Parts: sequence; C-alpha cells; structure tokens
Amino acid sequence: MTIPDPIRHFLEATNAGDTEAFLDTFTSDASLSDWGRSFQGREQIAGWNQSDNIGVQSHLRIVRIAAAEGTYRVRIAVTGNGFNGEGDMTFTLHGDRIASLVIA
Repeated sequence: MTIPDPIRHFLEATNAGDTEAFLDTFTSDASLSDWGRSFQGREQIAGWNQSDNIGVQSHLRIVRIAAAEGTYRVRIAVTGNGFNGEGDMTFTLHGDRIASLVIA
C-alpha cells in the first residue's frame, strides 16, 4: 500500500527532528490521543511532540499499514530516548493534513 503523504511527512519530520514540519502535518484543530492522554490543537500537540516525540529523538519506521473506514491503522516501530518498541497509530486525514491521531 502507498503511504499517504500526510503520514509519510509525519514520519519524515519526526525522523529529521524538524518540529515545524512535524506540526505542519496537522490541521489547526487536530487532536492527538496517546494511550488516553488527550491533546487538542497544534499548541498542545507541540507540547506532546517535545515530551514524547522529537524532544526524545524518536525515530519511526512503518511495520505495516492498512486502510479501514476512512482511517489508516499503522503499526510503528519506535526507537530513541523515550518509548522503544512497536505500537499502533490510527490516523484520520483531512485533505493533506492529519485531523486525528490515536496512539494505543
């Protein structure tokens, strides 16, 4: 399956440590849920990015991706100075941006 551009840009920005490009992958009113912790809008997502993603030098690799009912479920392998291992990310896209990301 071809990786949708917003998801590909999300991974590329994270792996490059490019916070501005990372935040640009989200809609202005996007939501992010990380194991029940909720973040609404780019400002809160920027805080999550600093504490849990680029701020801990995360490197992301897609293990598998599947489209289902308007979403993309992506199994991600994570390495860095925070969480290390695999997890599922469910992306809902709006145009060329991410409207919702659920990490579980």
